[in-house]
Amino acid sequence: MPDLKAVDTLFPLLLKEWKQSWVQATNSPGELKCKVELAWGDGYEDGAALIAAMDAANVESVLATDLLAWSYPRQTRFAMDMTETIAKLTAKYPGRIYGLADYDPFDISGSLKKLEEDVTKRGYKGVYIHIYGYDIPLDHRKMYPLYAACEGMGVAVSMQVGHVLEAMPSEHGRPIQIDRIACDFPGLTLVGTHTGYPWVDELIAVTTKWPNVYLSVSAWLPKYFTPSLVGFLNSRMGAQKVLFGSNGLSWDRYWEGFQAMGLREDTLRAVMYENPKRVFGL
Repeated sequence: MPDLKAVDTLFPLLLKEWKQSWVQATNSPGELKCKVELAWGDGYEDGAALIAAMDAANVESVLATDLLAWSYPRQTRFAMDMTETIAKLTAKYPGRIYGLADYDPFDISGSLKKLEEDVTKRGYKGVYIHIYGYDIPLDHRKMYPLYAACEGMGVAVSMQVGHVLEAMPSEHGRPIQIDRIACDFPGLTLVGTHTGYPWVDELIAVTTKWPNVYLSVSAWLPKYFTPSLVGFLNSRMGAQKVLFGSNGLSWDRYWEGFQAMGLREDTLRAVMYENPKRVFGL
């Protein structure tokens, strides 16, 4: 492992209680068991165990998602709400754990009120969107109040793009939709996660076009990157526009994978540490 630190920009808060609630949801009738959860392990006992694991992997900070994944077949929230748990961990471990708020396009007023509280009172650093279960696209009119609010508050919106591994339609995660959002909110920082696969080139194109759009490699280990993503990452622009995120996958495996790619140390430092801190204002 290089003598570098990392900031994980997409980390599901893998405490045991949350992990169990997620597994229970994906094993419900009509759902499809998500393959990523098989790599998550049993979950951390508590915040101290999480911090110890971060220290062992040279991870300075994580952006923990208060993941509001909405079930497409059952039309209910997937896993338990972790808002207050994340806030308590942020207070207990300053500089180590931050929150990414959620948004429910079926409850716009309630979501915007909660968002303001998450940012101003709980120290959350942005929003994470998992759109698929709602069966609406990322550029739907119900999403625009969120984008306007985040632009006004100066916080980033991170969103899963590409296909989805749960029993939900993937089409709503096409990365090209970010292009329209960036047109209408030029002051809003937008992060497309999960590399955009299988539409990786769409995400690269939008990231290249807009100065306020970034690409996160979360949920994809380096050995699975497409050739176009490897080329982008090794370019001068890509080195400044790509962010590290794990989506709960092994931090050590990411370090090993990036080293195996032979990335320059300044590029690795930018992707793993400098870009995340700059984009999310840590």
